[in-house]
Amino acid sequence: MTKSKKIKRVAIALPAVLLIAGIIFFLVQNTFRFDEQEIRIDTPEGIMTGVLAMPKDHVKPVGLVVFVHGDGPTDATYDDGYKPLWEAFADEGYASLSLNKRGIGGSEGSWLDQNMEDRARDTEYAVRWARLQPDIDPDRIGLWGASQAGWVIPKVARDEPKLAFAILVAPAVNWIRQGQYNTHAALKHEGASAERIEEVERRDAAVLELLRSGASYETYRKKAGEGESSPISRERWTFIRKNFEEDSTDELAFFKQPVHLVLGGRDLNVDSDNTEKVYRAGISEKLLSVTRLPDAEHSMLKRQLSESDSLAVLTAVFMPRELFDDGYLSDMRAFLRIMNENETE
Repeated sequence: MTKSKKIKRVAIALPAVLLIAGIIFFLVQNTFRFDEQEIRIDTPEGIMTGVLAMPKDHVKPVGLVVFVHGDGPTDATYDDGYKPLWEAFADEGYASLSLNKRGIGGSEGSWLDQNMEDRARDTEYAVRWARLQPDIDPDRIGLWGASQAGWVIPKVARDEPKLAFAILVAPAVNWIRQGQYNTHAALKHEGASAERIEEVERRDAAVLELLRSGASYETYRKKAGEGESSPISRERWTFIRKNFEEDSTDELAFFKQPVHLVLGGRDLNVDSDNTEKVYRAGISEKLLSVTRLPDAEHSMLKRQLSESDSLAVLTAVFMPRELFDDGYLSDMRAFLRIMNENETE
């Protein structure tokens, strides 16, 4: 075979080799160290569906982390974004249980019709279901929740005092103050002028007054929504009206179990300094541990990913374990190790 023919064959074969290598790389990166099964829970408000991720080759009942979502139409896996967390927890001997929000993935009802008490009750259904499963240790069930879960988890702690622990990631404290902080911080981050920030804050204050007066959706659209480029939908308005007065400050006293608080130093959604202050004031020092990740944003993504949607999507698809701030998963694994050590003492 001549040299030119060999080069031609290599050139023809190279794309196929690269394609196969790419497929193998994708499969390896998206194969996680846990066994996943779909679940279904019958509740008085309708069926809820979800996913139970069990550690591989477990030989005895394992601990469990029940996931509590933040805002939005979230499915059980958070579009697979939870899977690196589930793997980290499985490596520490913990299963993970996550439900589809109501109206998502076969769960009946609508999450937009719920208040935070409703969401707490759904979480309690998951906890009580889990206690009946032979592969789950009923004394080692804890909660993980992010953002809006900060209004849900304290209510669950009130009703389920035997929970083993709670992990709260960038939890919200006061709905109104959080919204005000988010608006100001996001606009400032975008480089908006002081006049633009003042304009938006004035508009938001008008909407808040409508909410406080119990205004209908029609009144909102007439008085505040007409000038907005993206007005609030009718369903979202109903959801906000049910929840805008949420404040977890006094409810933190319900925690009788260890609480691990994780905060990002670049969070534009939640005021990390204020959140830490409120949690330290409301939870016993013996129960509370706090981790600050200086370079993490609200979702605990790596800095470069939080600044590029396209890079974040590519990473989520091809290298999902590389999504999060370097200290995030290791910190939660370390907390679970402490919980395991406490169980064995």
